[in-house]
Amino acid sequence: MTTAALAPAVLIASPAFAAGPDAPAVGNQPAPTTPDQAVPDQAVPDRTVPAQAVPNQAEEDRKTILAIIAHPMASEFMKEAGRKAIADGPKAMRKFIEVDQHNIRMDDYRIAILRLLPDAGPGLKEGINKVLSSGDDIEKLRHFYDVTQHELRGDDNNKIEISRLIDTGGTGVKEAGKKALQGTPADRAEFLKTGRHLAQAQDDLVELARIDEGWDGPILSGAISKLMNGSPTPAELRHFLEVTQHELRDQDNRVAIARIIDGGGPELTKAGRAALAGTPADRTAFLKTGQHEARTKDQAAKDKEKPAPGQDGKDGDTKDGGDQGNGTGAGTGGTTTTSANTTVTAQGHTGAPLATTGTGDHTTLIAGGAGTALVAGAGLLLAARMRRAGAEG
Repeated sequence: MTTAALAPAVLIASPAFAAGPDAPAVGNQPAPTTPDQAVPDQAVPDRTVPAQAVPNQAEEDRKTILAIIAHPMASEFMKEAGRKAIADGPKAMRKFIEVDQHNIRMDDYRIAILRLLPDAGPGLKEGINKVLSSGDDIEKLRHFYDVTQHELRGDDNNKIEISRLIDTGGTGVKEAGKKALQGTPADRAEFLKTGRHLAQAQDDLVELARIDEGWDGPILSGAISKLMNGSPTPAELRHFLEVTQHELRDQDNRVAIARIIDGGGPELTKAGRAALAGTPADRTAFLKTGQHEARTKDQAAKDKEKPAPGQDGKDGDTKDGGDQGNGTGAGTGGTTTTSANTTVTAQGHTGAPLATTGTGDHTTLIAGGAGTALVAGAGLLLAARMRRAGAEG
């Protein structure tokens, strides 16, 4: 009998042992046992029973054993023992049906459970060791194989997914995820079903307020205000941050570029129009560096056209019209810029901020990511708006 030998092997069982010839196929439950059948009393013959009763019982036992060993999940050991019982006669067949098949089935379940080890996570491994050390209870083994192993495997997968969310999520997701990891399997399942989305929504509200505080474009800021003053769902917040904000940023960038090239020099106008006809990335690049490079070219061309000192019939110390391209908006020529504050933070589709434009050559980069959670939701948005209103006043 192999049952006693298998019990202490659970902690050191190898995949080679678990996949031995006596084990049922991977992923298949061992074949069900056949209910015990009463054995006719052969010690004192009952003269009232026809002589054909015992032979008929033997034939029924033979058919039962053939059905057991023909089952698709029957192990090789089960098949061998069944064939031997048939060959050994009625008593051996009775013993196989009443005793041997159950012991073999228990061993088959143990082997099938051992074969789960190679791909098992921590929780499933712990459960395997526990059930195989709990004694000879075929119902426990059967329930573990049919039900418990799937629950433990699912919880292991949930832990992996929650850990991934903690690594990549914002403050709210991290806190809720860590709490779920410390809870029950039901807590982890609930977090992945609904909790993660609620926590993400809180992080998204903070992120939207941060974006609005650092962005001067009216189109994106107006859309953020409208969204946060409503009752957005977690899915709507996610879509806005992942898709809509980038579309609206590009619209604000178009407005900023049109303002910059209005009345600008030939190089600035040429570069700005090319950016407007290009991609969102082209417009971001223009606002970050292209506009300044174009202004430099316009200024160089203007300086080259100026007459040398003394060649205009005036003193060499006299300057032409006083316009040196100071970028204030005064004077004429290709270096004229808008005098109003047109600060715009350009951001790519990865969510990382790229550039701003403004008066002169000042470029401000706004840090990306979730940012520091100052306060959640519309409160932070209102504070940002009040600060801007105070500055404008």
